[in-house]
Amino acid sequence: MLADALEHLVRGVVDHPDDVRVRDKQLRRGSILEVRVHPDDLGKVIGRNGRTATAFRTVISALAGRGGARIDFVDVDRRN
Repeated sequence: MLADALEHLVRGVVDHPDDVRVRDKQLRRGSILEVRVHPDDLGKVIGRNGRTATAFRTVISALAGRGGARIDFVDVDRRN
């Protein structure tokens, strides 16, 4: 549910919504939501001084509740 909500939010911000991928990784310390976007959209997802990324983290933390979730933003490397 959290990955779907985050993917929906990120797709609304970027210019290349088809390149958005959100993967939920379960680790010992909790879950990590890995967001992959087109390289041109990385700045939009992070925002000025990280404000957009902080807003995404705030919304997802509110949805996650007590368990919480960490979010990592990664650009898609087209050369690989």
